[in-house]
Amino acid sequence: MTASGLAAHGPTGIDADLRSLTVIVNPTARRVRSGGLDGALARLCVGARVTMLETAQRGDAEAMTRAALATKPDAIVAAGGDGTINEIINGMAGSPVPLGILPLGTANVLAAEIGLPTNPVKAAEVILDGRTRPIHLGECNGRLFAMMAGIGFDARVVQAVSPALKRRLGKTAYVIESLAELGRHRPTEYRVSVDGGPPQTAGTVIIANGHYYGGRFIVAPSARLDSADLYACLFEHGSRIDALGYSAAMVLGALRFLSSVSRQPARMIRVEGPEGEPVQADGDIIGYLPIEVRVAASTLTIIAPE
Repeated sequence: MTASGLAAHGPTGIDADLRSLTVIVNPTARRVRSGGLDGALARLCVGARVTMLETAQRGDAEAMTRAALATKPDAIVAAGGDGTINEIINGMAGSPVPLGILPLGTANVLAAEIGLPTNPVKAAEVILDGRTRPIHLGECNGRLFAMMAGIGFDARVVQAVSPALKRRLGKTAYVIESLAELGRHRPTEYRVSVDGGPPQTAGTVIIANGHYYGGRFIVAPSARLDSADLYACLFEHGSRIDALGYSAAMVLGALRFLSSVSRQPARMIRVEGPEGEPVQADGDIIGYLPIEVRVAASTLTIIAPE
């Protein structure tokens, strides 16, 4: 479906003159269902011609993005959460077209990382301002991600979270599933090679491209999207008590004080472990071990606040 509107004056583009926007909407995103999209669309229609596409199932956003790029829009806008954004950036791979974000999902980690307002209407104003900057992406077994990839406790939680529970409870669904995962948790050893170095062992691995994780928790304080480095964050121990302790330290902002958590800048990271162990990226399962993660060859142009 298409929503169209033209202002009496053009949008106030700084780096981009945004007159044609393709907005890809995940209608199941938490804040879309609560009405957060309507005001943002109305604001966008004041400054641009807007084409809105709604996803129906996983994979739609990536396919829609590829098809939309053929129509030469001035920008693609992701209206949803980090999972929707992940699909869209994979559809945009190598494209110079900028990406705007309406943060309407559960955690909205990328939106937080670039300093985007949480209010969807204010986020729409940022899009119309058109200020852009390049960001680096990670690539895991050929699939792009914006913020992080995880192996171990967090990937198992992501794999087990019910989409229906996530839609109903938002972040609380992850808390509930984390407690359930603690109950069934089994220690697992992963072997991690950083930039071709000797294997290191860890009980959980998070590969960070930005410093925020799971919302506004901080796992890799030095990680930044404008740096061509990833950070291999290795949680040395893997018992149930250790997983609980690491989770509590993250919530309390105390991970930096734990000597059993190391952070290593890297351009390429290989992780091996039991066959079938899930890997999550940007909050969705994207594959299974073994994996090779590297800095993506091309950057993404993103619309962000000044």
